[in-house]
Amino acid sequence: MNRVVINPARDMTDPVEVRGIFGANLRQLSGRYPSIAGLCRELGINRTQYNRYLSGESFPRPDVLQRICTFFDTDARILLEPVDELTPIASDLLNHPAIAPYMGSDSTSVPEEIMPGGIYRFSRRSFIDADLALTGLVYVFRADGYTFVRGYEAKDAMAQQGLDASAGTREFRGIFLKQEEGVAALISRKGAITCTFNFLSRVPAFENNFWVGYVTRTVAETIAGHRATRMVYEHLGHDFGTILKVARATGFVKPDKLPAFHQRLLRLAEPFN
Repeated sequence: MNRVVINPARDMTDPVEVRGIFGANLRQLSGRYPSIAGLCRELGINRTQYNRYLSGESFPRPDVLQRICTFFDTDARILLEPVDELTPIASDLLNHPAIAPYMGSDSTSVPEEIMPGGIYRFSRRSFIDADLALTGLVYVFRADGYTFVRGYEAKDAMAQQGLDASAGTREFRGIFLKQEEGVAALISRKGAITCTFNFLSRVPAFENNFWVGYVTRTVAETIAGHRATRMVYEHLGHDFGTILKVARATGFVKPDKLPAFHQRLLRLAEPFN
């Protein structure tokens, strides 16, 4: 049966009031049809019983309610909220009515000109060892109107934290959201209960293929280690020769081994504010 979403402001437990709302909704929906008798035949519901629903005298059984909702292309919220106030239940979280005006399609629509698809090289200071930098590859791709990112944690980083370094454990994925001055991404490993928040804005330089920003970890503050640091993304596109060359140099490196422009953007000698 269709799920019921209750508006907290209208959380009513009085059966009479709920029957009244349902009856009013059903009268409005039925008013679209020229004949109640014909409507009852299409629904397969006894006319006398249907009139009791219309007048707010009784509820339909669950199977009959489902039949009514399917016929009128609505859901079981017609028991609780005026039909004019109902908005479709989104099939995805970010477009759920509770947050759609804040995190819906305006945020999840990230056009190619803002964040092109393809392979990126990223670099940042290591969270584990402040004297080292980390560099790696991620893949930005689109599906069903969303922009996703996929990559793998460095084996050394997993091993230093005592974590399984298999490919399935190291893989991470995330989603990009459009921001006023760039893009943000929420990224996590499979099954992990921690994640990273990333923000990137484009750097007007070279072939316009660099982004700089920062990454933060969702962990508690500790004396050792960092929770936030600058990060650079470099779009490599689909140049597989360059991608393979970069892939051989991923992992922990000394900062001076990073590409010169990465070093400049990361400003590792300066504290992150």
